[in-house]
Amino acid sequence: MAEIEVRFPDGKRRRYPQGTPLARIAADTGRADALVARVDGRLVDLAAALDAEAAVEFLNFEDPDGRMVYWHSSAHLMAQAVKQLFPQAQLAIGPPIEDGFYYDIDIGRPFGPEDLAQIEERMRDLARQDQTIERVEIPRDEAIRLYQEMGERFKLELLEDIPDARVSFYRQDGFLDMCRGPHLPSTGRIKAIKLLSTSGAYWRGDEHQPMLQRIYGVTFPEPAQLDAYLHQLEEAKRRDHRRLGRELELFAFAEEVGQGLPLWLPRGASVRMTLERYIVDLETQLGYRHVYTPDLADVELYKISGHWEHFRENMYPPMEIDHEELVLKPMNCPHHIMIYKHQQHSYRDLPIRIAELGRMYRYERSGTLAGLHRVRSMTLNDAHIFCRPEQIEEEFAGVIRLIQRVYRDLRIEAYRYDLALHDPASKEYYHHDEDLWAMAERLLRQVLDDLGLAYTSVLGGANFYGPKLDVQIRTATGAVESLSTVQLDFLLPRRFGLEYIGEDGKAHPPVMIHRAIISTMERMIAFLIENYAGAFPVWLAPEQARILPIADRHNAYAGQVSVRLREAGLRAEVDASNERISYKIRNAQMMKVPYMLVVGDREAESGQVAVRRREGGDLGPMALDAFVERVRQEVAAKA
Repeated sequence: MAEIEVRFPDGKRRRYPQGTPLARIAADTGRADALVARVDGRLVDLAAALDAEAAVEFLNFEDPDGRMVYWHSSAHLMAQAVKQLFPQAQLAIGPPIEDGFYYDIDIGRPFGPEDLAQIEERMRDLARQDQTIERVEIPRDEAIRLYQEMGERFKLELLEDIPDARVSFYRQDGFLDMCRGPHLPSTGRIKAIKLLSTSGAYWRGDEHQPMLQRIYGVTFPEPAQLDAYLHQLEEAKRRDHRRLGRELELFAFAEEVGQGLPLWLPRGASVRMTLERYIVDLETQLGYRHVYTPDLADVELYKISGHWEHFRENMYPPMEIDHEELVLKPMNCPHHIMIYKHQQHSYRDLPIRIAELGRMYRYERSGTLAGLHRVRSMTLNDAHIFCRPEQIEEEFAGVIRLIQRVYRDLRIEAYRYDLALHDPASKEYYHHDEDLWAMAERLLRQVLDDLGLAYTSVLGGANFYGPKLDVQIRTATGAVESLSTVQLDFLLPRRFGLEYIGEDGKAHPPVMIHRAIISTMERMIAFLIENYAGAFPVWLAPEQARILPIADRHNAYAGQVSVRLREAGLRAEVDASNERISYKIRNAQMMKVPYMLVVGDREAESGQVAVRRREGGDLGPMALDAFVERVRQEVAAKA
């Protein structure tokens, strides 16, 4: 039998008989933890035979792709358990997600807690049986007949979208589920199992379609991993910005206003204004010019930019007024382009940095709305830099340094850089100038290398107009989100006919850099609420000090203290309620106020305050001016 060469990521090479199963190669190389193989960049079942020489990498649960395969197989295991317990169940889809898996199922009623407990136990039984998971291909007509006999209407609808003559299924014991795969070798790999919740979900996300029941679950190779995950879930509940936002009186939603349209309450507005002043001051120091643009624009503006073609489903429908078709603004870049275009520019003027706290409106499906994390009305810390090609590296590096400065001030530590590149195979989405793409991507790599930053390349993650750098943060709930972004754009300046007069006296198109440092105010504050568990640092806290008079006769002095603090630029309130001082202290602690100033006879006579700190307890008496100076220094240091 002919032999083939197998190349491994560490550079080693081995020869095997043609047709050797990948599982045997994994065992031969000591990879007992392998769940799936990546063969020449494509994920493949371990049961598959290797018929030609290839680059092979074995993936375990620690690899993101390996984890997705693990959770995908766990979704199939859950569907198998459901069908055994509820034979009338109709299955829809069951994909892996970032933190586990779900399956949409119809049994004619909602699942209850007792159902989940039964399904979970049956999953454990099936996993212990260590059933082989086998890939089989069935002619399309046979697959249709099979699902017709089973009465699986949702699977039949999915089959309509599959043009292939043969359809792949995965079988474990007698259970068959249509799927492209790949999957685990057997159910025994699934060890620790927990079904988390159930909720309603419209079939295919369409509110006009049937309501299915979605069961969420998570699995791990080791029980200790599940324990750690469940602990993280409890911590996430404690830090959930929706609960804390309500308890700390930061923001609210009202049915009468509309879904995804937050109302900023005074305390939340205070945090937001402080953050806005902070970033605007920083940008002003760095030469950004701040502007205001309208919340509406003619739809033609977005047709020129390409957003109407690529993002129309996330835009609100046009309003026809005075023979114009106006749409709510979904992004700010076309408006900033028109500001640049308002007058002629010389090469001496560039770079021009235009910034705005720009209000935008995007249609997010109701099922995706999540507190402040995902809303329909948002304000983006947006800016666009118009520069000459030779200025790209310096300007791009300057934006990265600004991100690093802001993250230090906000105490954001867990983040990574993703360099999003275009996929040459996706001809419909990306512009077709491959030389321009190559130059743009090379420039961004050079900037990152010069700054000594580690980054991950993400093929196909670029915008239609250019590559970008996304800064991904890990939230307090364990999720990974893109918070900051820097994007290079050669395309839009050409589409809008932007120019500057070069040293040669000729017109040249500038290059655009799109950037958002602190994302939208909504998403950033949601992240900060969870990151700080509601206990904002002094400089950001909506209420930096609360004055607590011991008795009514001390209210006058408490008022004088509050005036002095406000005159010093600090945010302070007086609790003049009739409650006992212990209750006032407890209430201030519950509202996570950094400083509590207790005032009684002694403090009124001496011009002092008895200082308690949110974390440090009783700090004792302190002269009022000394306290003011202490807090001002903390604010200045972003401590």
